[in-house]
Amino acid sequence: MLNSICIENFNRYLTEVKKASQNTLSSYLRDIRQLADYLDTHTGDSLDHATDDDLSTYISWLRGNGKSVATVSRAIASLKCFYGWLLSEGSIKENPAAKLTPDKTTPKLPQILTSKEVELLLEQPSCTDAKGYRDRAMLELLYATGIRVSELISLDMSDVNTSAGVIRCKGKDKERFIPLYPTAVKALSEYIEFIRPQMIALPNEQALFVNVSGERMSRQGFWKIIKSYQQKAHIDKTITPHTLRHSFAAHLLENGADIHSIQEMLGHADISSTQIYSQLVKKQLKDVYNKAHPRA
Repeated sequence: MLNSICIENFNRYLTEVKKASQNTLSSYLRDIRQLADYLDTHTGDSLDHATDDDLSTYISWLRGNGKSVATVSRAIASLKCFYGWLLSEGSIKENPAAKLTPDKTTPKLPQILTSKEVELLLEQPSCTDAKGYRDRAMLELLYATGIRVSELISLDMSDVNTSAGVIRCKGKDKERFIPLYPTAVKALSEYIEFIRPQMIALPNEQALFVNVSGERMSRQGFWKIIKSYQQKAHIDKTITPHTLRHSFAAHLLENGADIHSIQEMLGHADISSTQIYSQLVKKQLKDVYNKAHPRA
């Protein structure tokens, strides 16, 4: 089978069957195209004729070219998915990626903001124009709920109940309801009542948060917003939308919240994804101890 047709069919499988996210889709396709280029240069074989030795040599080639452990591990995951699919389709008789094993890595703890840094960041939007009110509502909502940026920009007006102080977040498999603290409710209410009606392009617009063109806010648009406020606040950390999600979870845990409740609010299917915040909080306590104790 031609590599181009094979990759096109794999793309369709990831999109229509696996319902892969855009990030996963682009990563997997990039990895498979890179493998196709490697095979073309080094062996002349097509993707569906690669052997387990070919793939092992390819992975060694990646490592030898200075690729990080994370990059190589992702490449292996891509190959396992791709060749598992080819096997299920009957295009190959044996899975050449079956024996590939990723390098063991030490889980990298996520970076979070301190409570003071969060306060400083949330103070940055100036409520002197429509953009300032909108940005304040978005940042407050993100820290109040810990939702993903994709979930934030996907929120519709029907997902918000300010009188009850709760939002509905529709995830991949199920929806969840997350409470809001009073400051977030106030910021959101002011935006919805006074600002959003001026910003929307069409009266029937469903999106909760819109850009200056009056259409649904994009991931890239919000990324630029949070970066601008990081610079304005002079916070010497790399802040992404996910940083506020991590900070939300860690701060709740620090203040005694139950880890299963945090798991539910974050929408984690597996508790192990949430337990990383326990490690983070323990590390912070140890760092504070080592810095503050006179005999440490």
